Amino acid sequence: MELSLTLEQVIDFLLETDLFCDLDAGELGDIVQIMQLQRFRAEQAIFSEGDAGNAWFVIYEGAARVEKRDPFTPTREVATLGSHACFGEMAILDDSPRSASVTATEDTTAFRFPAAMFQMLLEEHSVAAYKLVHAMAKTLCVRQRRMNQQLTELVDEQGLGITSLTSRRASSGAEAISSE
Repeated sequence: MELSLTLEQVIDFLLETDLFCDLDAGELGDIVQIMQLQRFRAEQAIFSEGDAGNAWFVIYEGAARVEKRDPFTPTREVATLGSHACFGEMAILDDSPRSASVTATEDTTAFRFPAAMFQMLLEEHSVAAYKLVHAMAKTLCVRQRRMNQQLTELVDEQGLGITSLTSRRASSGAEAISSE
């Protein structure tokens, strides 16, 4: 897993990553200052659900899976991540424990952005850090909308739409009145 990157290669890569696309090269220079290169072997845990959120990551090379605990199975795979994927950013925004586990599925190289150092950039009023927080919020909104759509489709598949639930309540109430 030998890897040698120039600053120019790192900045070019980040500019091609959705979360960073609104930053200019100078602003990326601020962010790269806190970035660490981290390597993971296939099947190595990057972090586990419930861990403290001390960093967020961008996959440079490789792939990872996101898993969530499930009451019926040990874990459920909820996403697969590849190059340019960002993850772990929720911990930067709200200091909550990790909401899922992420494991490398092959040898993976990632850029790690430590929470404490990112927080220092925010305290120093770094425009780059503020732009990234805004981009993280937009990313989380997209994910939430996707989840809402999936939930709506699941409810519709089960025939449990709001209209159906309202009709069931109304007919149950009518039955109760007619049986009195």
